[in-house]
Amino acid sequence: MTPTAARQGIISLKIKDAATLYNAYMPFMKHGGLFAPTAQRYALGDEVVLLITLMDETERLSVVGKVAWISPLGAQGNRTAGIGVHFNESSDAEVARQRIENILAGVLSSERPTHTM
Repeated sequence: MTPTAARQGIISLKIKDAATLYNAYMPFMKHGGLFAPTAQRYALGDEVVLLITLMDETERLSVVGKVAWISPLGAQGNRTAGIGVHFNESSDAEVARQRIENILAGVLSSERPTHTM
């Protein structure tokens, strides 16, 4: 059995409001991360480029990361199918993490359930 090379995908995310962003953001990951709803099949470790539009911003953020977990179609508890993408260590990822955390200031420590935990 030979190892297969990680695949790369591109996912465009339009996050319409702070509640949606809160549900998708993964502050517990070292460089930050986002949950991306998708029916596309990915494997752990696959490289993904997220093209993120936050609320009413016109500038799209481009962040490269790796699939850290997978919620398959039909997952328990009616969880949304998709992948958790851990941002790579980069200046683009740091800019995205700071923008996201500025938007979510004050609610990151909330106990509300999210798509990620």
